[in-house]
Amino acid sequence: MGASEVVSFDNTENAFAYKTDKELKKAAFLFASMGYSWLVKIGTGLTPKAIKAGLPVKSLIRNTIFTQFVGGETLEETAQVAKKLGAFNVSVILDYGVEGGGEGEEEFDHAMEEFIRVIDYAATQPNIPFMSIKVTGFSRFGLLEKLDSSVAGNTGSLMKRYTKAIGTLSPEEKKEWERVQARMDTICKRAAEKNTGVLVDAEETWIQDPVDVLTILMMERYNTVKPVVYNTVQLYRHDRLAFLKDSLEAAELRNFILGTKLVRGAYMEKERTRAADMQYPSPIQPDKAATDRDYDAAVSFCIKHLDKIATIVASHNEQSNLLAIRLLREKGFPLHHPHIHFSQLYGMSDNITFNLAKAGCSVSKYLPFGPLEDVIPYLMRRAQENSSVAGQTGRELRLIKKEIQRRKYLS
Repeated sequence: MGASEVVSFDNTENAFAYKTDKELKKAAFLFASMGYSWLVKIGTGLTPKAIKAGLPVKSLIRNTIFTQFVGGETLEETAQVAKKLGAFNVSVILDYGVEGGGEGEEEFDHAMEEFIRVIDYAATQPNIPFMSIKVTGFSRFGLLEKLDSSVAGNTGSLMKRYTKAIGTLSPEEKKEWERVQARMDTICKRAAEKNTGVLVDAEETWIQDPVDVLTILMMERYNTVKPVVYNTVQLYRHDRLAFLKDSLEAAELRNFILGTKLVRGAYMEKERTRAADMQYPSPIQPDKAATDRDYDAAVSFCIKHLDKIATIVASHNEQSNLLAIRLLREKGFPLHHPHIHFSQLYGMSDNITFNLAKAGCSVSKYLPFGPLEDVIPYLMRRAQENSSVAGQTGRELRLIKKEIQRRKYLS
C-alpha cells in the first residue's frame, strides 16, 4: 500500500474537527497577521519589552497568539486542551515552558519540582505518553557554555572529551554541575517509575555538548528495558546525521535503547548571526535542501534500526511524514509500532496531526504551558518561524480558509 493510500494531509474536515467556527476564524486572523513580516518584526521586538515594563498587553497576547500555541498558564488549564485532543486520538507532549531564565539554585530546584509535577500528572492520563524538559531550565547557561567550550577543545569521542572537560571546572563549578546531574537524574528516575517518556530539548550549539552527554548518561541508566529518555537531534546542523549514527554506536556499546526526537531546528538565525559575529564556520546547513536531505536520511536510518532506536518524527514537513509511513509499510511495521511516534507543535499543522491519527499512527501535539511571561520566548519563536519559513503561514491560512468554506457550504 502506498503512503498516499494510507493518509492524505488535504482532509481539512479531519484536521479541524476539534475547532469551533469561532476558533477557526480567530486562527485565520492570526495567521493572516503573521503573514506580514514587518508586523511580526515589530511585535516580537516590542512584546517582551512591553511585558517587562508592565504595560497592559497581556490580555491581547492571551487572546491571540497564546491561545493558538499554548495549552494554558497552569497544568489544570492545559489538562482541558489535552482532553479535547485525546477525543481525536491525539496524544500530548507536555512542556512546562521554562527556558534559560533563572540563574539561582532555588529557581533551578523549583523548575525540577515542576517537571516532576508534570510527570506525576502525565502518569494519570492515558493520552500523555511524554513530557519535555530543557536542561537550561535547571542549569546555569554560563556553566553549560564553559563545559561546552572545554569539550570542544579536546580530542577523542564525545564522552572522552567530556571527561577531560570536567577537569577544567573549579571546585565550586564541579559541585554546581553535580547538582545539575542530580536534578536530571531525579527527573528521569521519576519518569521511569511513572512510565512517562522524557524528551530532552535541543539547545544552542555552544551549550549542546554537555546536554548531549547528560542525556546519553541518563539513557544508559534508564533505557535498558524500554525507552524513557530521548535526545533531540536538530538536522539543520550539518554534523547531526553523523552524531545520530555515533549515538547508535554508543547505545550498542553501552547496551541501551537509543531514544531520539528528530527535528529540523529552532535557532537558525541566532546561530548564523553568532557564527558571523565571532568569525567561526556556521554550524547550520548551507540551504534548506541539505536540511531536508539529512532529515529524511535520519528518518530512514532510525526506521532501519527500529529495534534499537525509538524515534519521534517531529516534523511539519508533509513529505518527511509520508516517507516515514512508506518505510514502515515497506518493512512490514505497524503504524503504531511502540518505537515510532509522530509529533507536531500545538497550533500548527493540524492537517498532518489529525490525519495521521485518523490513519492509526501514534501522534501527539507538543503542548507548552506556563505563566504568560515564561512562555514569551517560545511564542516569539513561533511568530518568527511562521513569518520566516517559506510557505508555512500561507499553507496554514489556506487550509483554515478551505475548512471555513467547506462548513459554509454545508450549513
